[in-house]
Amino acid sequence: MKKFKYFCLTIATAAIVSLSACNNTPTAENPSAPAATSPSTAQVTEATTHGGHGGKAKININTAILSELDKFEAKLGVPALSNKIQASRPYASPEDLVTKKVITQEQFDQIKDQVTVQEVVLTGEAKDVDYMTKLGLMKGHLLVAQELLDKNLPKQAEPHIGHPVEEIYVDVEDQLNERKVKEFKSTLVSLQDLVKSNPKNAKVKTDFTASVQSVDGAIAALPEAQRNKPEFVLQVINGLLDAANSEYGAAIADGKIAAAIEYQDSRGFVVYADDLYKAISSQVAQSSPDTNKAIEASFSDLVKVWPSAVPPAKPVKTPVEVTQLIKTIEQNSQKIIDKSSTQAQR
Repeated sequence: MKKFKYFCLTIATAAIVSLSACNNTPTAENPSAPAATSPSTAQVTEATTHGGHGGKAKININTAILSELDKFEAKLGVPALSNKIQASRPYASPEDLVTKKVITQEQFDQIKDQVTVQEVVLTGEAKDVDYMTKLGLMKGHLLVAQELLDKNLPKQAEPHIGHPVEEIYVDVEDQLNERKVKEFKSTLVSLQDLVKSNPKNAKVKTDFTASVQSVDGAIAALPEAQRNKPEFVLQVINGLLDAANSEYGAAIADGKIAAAIEYQDSRGFVVYADDLYKAISSQVAQSSPDTNKAIEASFSDLVKVWPSAVPPAKPVKTPVEVTQLIKTIEQNSQKIIDKSSTQAQR
């Protein structure tokens, strides 16, 4: 089954506040969510984005799309679990995963601390981080699509051109309108259709450039000072790496790369996250040289996991090893975020 997914992001660096816990998934309001569930809503304010690294955010099984649900698939090793969870909606409670026979009680016990049916509405800086992270996911998809087109592999490139529309655009559309960003969904759709029907057409190159410029323009709707602020960018980077981690875990099965698309997704996200860090590394080095070295070293090892957009015959690292590298980057990033928060409070 082809995966049509848009990404309901977890903000890995934010301390997310809910009505009953501190780690529910921050998502944009999803108009397609089942009305029957009517989950309670919590708000994440700008102030909370500077809190401690209070654990991973929970995943709303009523609204999360397949890329997010892939975390459960990777952890439990159940093929096509993401699709099964999606197909059995709506859920009145997390325990419905068991009562609806999506997973067993034993499997549920392994993930129950990560599951919620509660919505969280983002505000303040958390909303801006979510916005730029989703656009960063678009950039990652397009980066890997470009690599595949350059290798004359249009059939492999086409899904990654489609993903920004199928997965993400609907989830960020309200924010694009709020920020008065010119519509560019039609640009992405036009490019996807052209790559499908006539990939050798010279117009592919110009349409591709237009698509990338549209995403860049949407990112530029955020104030330049905010986009260059290390503590803000690091939250975006951690969101991208969290997405890459779940995609890579879903790509690997029995020690092999079983899902090329997920491997490629994770490559694009890591490549763009690395680009973002390079743009702020000099600022981080000035204030925290040792932390900067640690982050750069981890990124250097991480990018080697994806030697090419075409998957290698054997994975360079296991999902556990990739998770550890990403965790190290997140932990060091949090030092910068916490330091900035402390200075701002003085």
